[in-house]
Amino acid sequence: MKGTIKQISLFAENKPGRLAKIAETLSKAKINIRAFTIAEAGDFGVVRMVVDDPDMAYKKLQGQGFAVSETEVIAVEMKDVPGGLFQIASTLGGNSVNIDYAYAFVTKSDLALLILRVDDIPAAQRVLKAAKVRLVTNEEIGKI
Repeated sequence: MKGTIKQISLFAENKPGRLAKIAETLSKAKINIRAFTIAEAGDFGVVRMVVDDPDMAYKKLQGQGFAVSETEVIAVEMKDVPGGLFQIASTLGGNSVNIDYAYAFVTKSDLALLILRVDDIPAAQRVLKAAKVRLVTNEEIGKI
């Protein structure tokens, strides 16, 4: 979908060495992890990540036996100041767009990249653009 980025999600056993295996697989393929989060779910963890080559990451991780999926998410530039998240969350919430989950990382001294999974991508894109929030593309992820 235009205006979204691909997020790689995978389920991994919650045991020592699993994150290392994921990181090793991507490292050997020269794939850079730009952002990631792990959510614990009992005996398994859900790893979500944004990488500079999501198609190759999917292929390599699947080849190592991981249960992998691709999800369309929105990446936006966010001011790295108090209230930066409030601006985006209130813009979306005030326009009835629900944020299912989000994670962020700092890119420069005054900017962060916010990854958003929302319930209505077209509506989110529309209201964020109207609020002058810059959406980031897959091509830009590798350059950040």
